[in-house]
Amino acid sequence: MEPGAVNESQTLTAKRIVVTRPAEQADKLAREIEARGGIAVRFPVLAIFDADDPRPLLDAAARIDAFDLAVFVSPNAAEKALAAITAHRPWPERVVAAAMGETSARTIARFGVARILTPAGGRFDSEALLERPEFSAGAMAGKHVAIFRGDAGRELFGETLEARGARVERIPCYRRGRPDGDAAPLRAALAQGTIDAVTVTSSEGLRNLVAMVGAADEAALKRVPLFVAHQRIAEEARRLGFAEAIVTAPGDAGLLRGLEARFRRDREAGAD
Repeated sequence: MEPGAVNESQTLTAKRIVVTRPAEQADKLAREIEARGGIAVRFPVLAIFDADDPRPLLDAAARIDAFDLAVFVSPNAAEKALAAITAHRPWPERVVAAAMGETSARTIARFGVARILTPAGGRFDSEALLERPEFSAGAMAGKHVAIFRGDAGRELFGETLEARGARVERIPCYRRGRPDGDAAPLRAALAQGTIDAVTVTSSEGLRNLVAMVGAADEAALKRVPLFVAHQRIAEEARRLGFAEAIVTAPGDAGLLRGLEARFRRDREAGAD
């Protein structure tokens, strides 16, 4: 590169961006930020633990053939459930798998599952998956459905399928909790005004973030632009008093595009 030339790939140069994904899932987004010249500040706000009682998952894994459809609500659900299911046998081809998002679908595919239903139209949530014709009332009547999930979560998907005539089993595969991490470095950076953006991928994670930062630095946190992957998270952010919650397209790719667009506008405005 010529001296003084601008590297167009360095779209996040020197921007300090907080990545709040669970530690096991943060590397991809953090690496992409760093590849664009940014500084990824890893601060997990959710920890993933094994389910308190493993028996429901082991029981469902042993009789997976009894289901017509298996829905995995998150990458963690896919990882935990499919590890149990495929420990002693391959995935049964007759059972249709479904994922709420692209990351979950990629996780499912790693276990040798060929047919995976995902939402259409670029949205990745329960509402979008329910719009597929395979989940219509006519298609669901009499079907036996397993929903692999955490210890809690939205009931919309299961309740809608039940209303459409399906028999639904909700199977906890893991439990979420607040990590026991050291928030002091993040608090110090917030107090110094050196954090440029925060990324959050769940409402529960957002609430944990506020609690972990603590009341003394909460105001500084809420002044930082927040980049979120769903409108529901933005609504929670507004309820909590964040000054700016920017809704991006889903997944890491959507968060990156949102970050790049925001900082590109800031650079162009500064050049005027």
